[in-house]
Amino acid sequence: MIDSALEKLRSWRAEVAVVLGSGLNELSTEIENAGGVSYEKFGDIPKPTVAGHAGEFVLARTGGIPIILARGRVHLYEGNTATQVTAVVRLLAAAGVKQLILTNAAGSLNTTFHPGTWMLIRDHLNLTGASPLAGPQFIDLTETYSARMRTCLESTAAIVGVPLESGVYASLRGPQYETPAEVKMLRTFGADAVGMSTVLEAIQARALGVEVAALSCITNLAAGVSGSGPSHSEVLDVGRRAAGNFWQIFSAAVPKLIA
Repeated sequence: MIDSALEKLRSWRAEVAVVLGSGLNELSTEIENAGGVSYEKFGDIPKPTVAGHAGEFVLARTGGIPIILARGRVHLYEGNTATQVTAVVRLLAAAGVKQLILTNAAGSLNTTFHPGTWMLIRDHLNLTGASPLAGPQFIDLTETYSARMRTCLESTAAIVGVPLESGVYASLRGPQYETPAEVKMLRTFGADAVGMSTVLEAIQARALGVEVAALSCITNLAAGVSGSGPSHSEVLDVGRRAAGNFWQIFSAAVPKLIA
């Protein structure tokens, strides 16, 4: 079953894939697609337990170009290991994906980044205490997030008229949201947004030689930045509303990303 499911992904011959974060799964219901492959077909991927994470690879096209959309991810806070959290990335690489775009929902630490804004991740802080790598895998992360892909996405965003910020993303284990004191610490560290995913996937992709870009949908202001605290329902709602702006950038950028 696993071999046939992987062969279905391979036969799609997609070079670009996107991991869709919280609230962004609905993108795959609005585009041309040729069916899906459930994560359950692969023994390495745990079943997602969080609302907004469907757990399916969607074989799709944009502008006639085949792509794969990974609807949802699993997280450390669900009781998974770093190896399990990054299984989707390894499968996409095995399917022939060369460029991977990771998306997530994040809380803003930067007072100028408001809910509904997209932030292109230029660097990260791995504060999860975990890594998908083991043994002497000394991977250079100087340019974790491809400068070529970032330039392409930034120029495309300007062309289509979608505002796109740039910043540093801090990844924590969760599942609890950060305290005001923790938010103050993260801001001191130089982080612009905070979440509970993405970083381990980026590390795994780079270890496999896959080119990576990542974008955070700013869904809420982190604790202490605004008067009210964050909620998961707010995260999902803002993510759904911002999904269209991401798709405008992505669909226009795909031909340039694979050039």
